[in-house]
Amino acid sequence: MEERLKSYLKEMEAQSARWEEEGGDAMTEQERKRRMEDLLIQIGFFQHERLIHLIVTVVFALLTMLAILGTLIAPQPALFLLILFLLILLVPYIRHYYILENGVQKLYRYYDRLTSQKQNRF
Repeated sequence: MEERLKSYLKEMEAQSARWEEEGGDAMTEQERKRRMEDLLIQIGFFQHERLIHLIVTVVFALLTMLAILGTLIAPQPALFLLILFLLILLVPYIRHYYILENGVQKLYRYYDRLTSQKQNRF
């Protein structure tokens, strides 16, 4: 999903640069509406992915905290290994969620640009 998001953001950046060059007037109202609908669909997909990864990340963080607490209460080598394993998994989950969050925020800005161009037109 990360590659798909990066690819879509690159495409949106190229389109945004064209809109800026053309002043937003080269797009017909029908084309603008179609692009806004497509963007909303893509935002929905990425929001869903972001929500799922947020849930997974929070669960792993809670499990890590419980394992740390368990180690403080009853130190055992198996719990140390569990903590290490959970931390190794938690770092990529946090990174991936960070990328999804920032990507969705960028998509919101592109959508806002499209809506503001629409309002300035009338």
